[in-house]
Amino acid sequence: MHILIINGPNLNLTGKRQPDVYGSASFEEILVELRALHPEVTIDYLQSNLEGEIIGGIQDADGKYAGIILNAGGYTHTSVAIGDAVAAVDVPVIEVHMSNVDRREPFRKISHIAAQSAGSIAGFGAGSYFLAVEALKRRSEKYFLRNT
Repeated sequence: MHILIINGPNLNLTGKRQPDVYGSASFEEILVELRALHPEVTIDYLQSNLEGEIIGGIQDADGKYAGIILNAGGYTHTSVAIGDAVAAVDVPVIEVHMSNVDRREPFRKISHIAAQSAGSIAGFGAGSYFLAVEALKRRSEKYFLRNT
């Protein structure tokens, strides 16, 4: 299985930025642990602070990956274009957030990605990524919805 994690703006600062919200581990540390826990899964990674690069990453993943784990950061709440890119590809996308967006500012309750995604996982810190990998691995099992 080959999956792609795409992180949006400011997620390159994970481990430094608001550790009370996002944790103290860098994303590179999280990625090392994800790969170690799932040696049977090839996990590629793209981080960009630029909306167009995120859209390009989603489009380029079509037909190449079994799934995308997408944390679009602040673009989640503002980018119709990223939501459109998710809708345009034939690869399942799981929207991920480290924080529980429903417990934060009202504008964070808006997602232009969720309705286009196979599912959303939020509020488990780095664990949100671990849960997303498991969800992608288990998509074909009988207790998961086929249309996601």
